[in-house]
Amino acid sequence: MPRHGARTFPTAIAELHSNSVALPLLIAVQSKTTLPPTAVAGNCGHVKVNYAQAIRNIVEGQDVHAGLEAREAKQLFAAMLDGGIPELELGALLVALRVGKLPVSAMLGFEEALAEHVLSLSHWQDAAPRPVVIPAYGAVRGQPNLTPLVAMLLQRLHVPVLVHGTLESHGGLASAYVFRELGIMPCTTLSQARSTLEQERLAFVLTGVLAPGLAALLSLRARTGVIGLCRSMATLLDPFAGAGLRIVATDDPAECACLRELLLATGGTALLMRGVAGEAFANPRRRPRMELIREGASIVLFEQEHSHEHVAEMPAAAGEAGGEPRAAANYIRRILAGSAQLPPPIVNQLACCLYASGHTDDLNQAKAIVAVAIRGLAAA
Repeated sequence: MPRHGARTFPTAIAELHSNSVALPLLIAVQSKTTLPPTAVAGNCGHVKVNYAQAIRNIVEGQDVHAGLEAREAKQLFAAMLDGGIPELELGALLVALRVGKLPVSAMLGFEEALAEHVLSLSHWQDAAPRPVVIPAYGAVRGQPNLTPLVAMLLQRLHVPVLVHGTLESHGGLASAYVFRELGIMPCTTLSQARSTLEQERLAFVLTGVLAPGLAALLSLRARTGVIGLCRSMATLLDPFAGAGLRIVATDDPAECACLRELLLATGGTALLMRGVAGEAFANPRRRPRMELIREGASIVLFEQEHSHEHVAEMPAAAGEAGGEPRAAANYIRRILAGSAQLPPPIVNQLACCLYASGHTDDLNQAKAIVAVAIRGLAAA
């Protein structure tokens, strides 16, 4: 998802000085010169696509007449997921998608393409409550990563949870390493993910198991330094084909607004909130706005706190050492054992998940269930 206005196009080019793959085509697009047809065109399925023109449309997307539209966007992203775009053009597309402004119609095309490339866990479609789907693609710094805490508490509340993500930490603390310290290893096959969900009600699944093409695109971050659209699409990944509750979290206001518009247009069920460094847990020191989007409508379940009303008891190592998996895991163990306070914003997030997943049809009842569970932790 682009950060609108965060960087200029020339700046993006300069940042790719060490990666010569995308640079020639980017320069050509910026100067609006013409490249040979063999350099800019290819086939997306049975449709011939002019890559240079598509890149130009993305970069010039503020002009509604030049922007990428749904059908073209679907074809383009499907080709990206299939690995059908040459490296030079793919590098240019990734940068263009990072700096350009996309209309919602284009985002709808991208999501439709992604849905067709996700392996389904559809046998959960008739389950109640809905399984909660948690993306884990951030890199938390300066404090513990609490995504595993949210997942494990929902599991204790008898809500099935699927966490999906990668093993890359990108200089921060990835959920995968905290899960490992807590004894939860990633599922590496679809059958393992299904059986783990059925037996344990909590599974951490690598992105490549659910969407191999998306995992391949995400892995290019190490080469290009570009996050952008692919991570945003990963947060929307839906292995339950609409039957689950997705927690969609971002730490960028512009991206949040775009995701809200997209979720409203698709009619899916999601809890939209501001996360911490891209991870899907509420800031333990200040509650973010928590918004349920369902059937094309939006309901605000909790408003954002504008002051640090809840100063959570963070571990002494929450500074430099807070980035270590063991420190985060030990903090989570203390909370689960009742020897450390569960931060109130996390309590609110759990109540939202219980209500939105159908565990209960009343938010106040969800709050009461979580409160009883917390008392149980303290009494343990």
